[in-house]
Amino acid sequence: MFVDSHCHLTFPELASQLPEIRQAMARAQVDRALCICTTLEEFDAVHALAMQYDNFWATVGVHPDNEGVTEPRVQDLVDRCSLPRVVAIGETGLDYYQMDERKGGRTVADMEWQRQRFRTHIRAARQAGRPLVIHTRAAAADTLGILDEEGEDGTPTSAGGVFHCFTETAEVARGALDRGFYVSFSGILTFKNAQDLRDVAVFVPLDRLLIETDSPYLAPVPYRGKPNNPSYVPYVARQLAELRKLPLEEVARITSTNFERLFGLIQS
Repeated sequence: MFVDSHCHLTFPELASQLPEIRQAMARAQVDRALCICTTLEEFDAVHALAMQYDNFWATVGVHPDNEGVTEPRVQDLVDRCSLPRVVAIGETGLDYYQMDERKGGRTVADMEWQRQRFRTHIRAARQAGRPLVIHTRAAAADTLGILDEEGEDGTPTSAGGVFHCFTETAEVARGALDRGFYVSFSGILTFKNAQDLRDVAVFVPLDRLLIETDSPYLAPVPYRGKPNNPSYVPYVARQLAELRKLPLEEVARITSTNFERLFGLIQS
């Protein structure tokens, strides 16, 4: 019924509890999940989950925050995308959140390595014919700008993909939509101080919506502050159903169909 379009089941907080998590998913009617890769070193473990369980899929990518890890080349990503059950490239993107020029920290110029890594992922996605899973935090203008420079304009030759765990403005959402991307919402949507984000969730067209946990992070209310897991994704769907004035089952159907369409899982 429900799909978690973004979770990190190989992270230590969850990896040791996988049998219990899968049982909780079944009870919550969460029947599928996309397991996200954040380093090339992690990829084999992420891919193994997708190969072991027929309701898990995998991505390949290097998160923009990760330093001191193997730097991906286009061919590294393309080769791994050819493996069974690898359906997307990411998570990738830009994260300037910890950058603080006023305190003598990194400048925008210092983050060129992130921008080059992002370009590598975009080029690999286009070559492999796989969508991108994009993380953007405090860097929306550069994220959209690089997508433009790399030809991600929503035309058939574009890779497309999803802006995951969306926390930006309606203007940024419009920019993602105009470039052919989907927008995914996490448990943040349920937080008391997230009214602006709830307004954005009403703005995004139904056929471009996804839901996710980003677990083990960002557990929704009433579990906020505790480790998150895919069995909690119905709380995100329930919040969307209230906002859009739709039955919960309809939100589950819409977001599941969108997931299948984006990641090429619809059976002909």
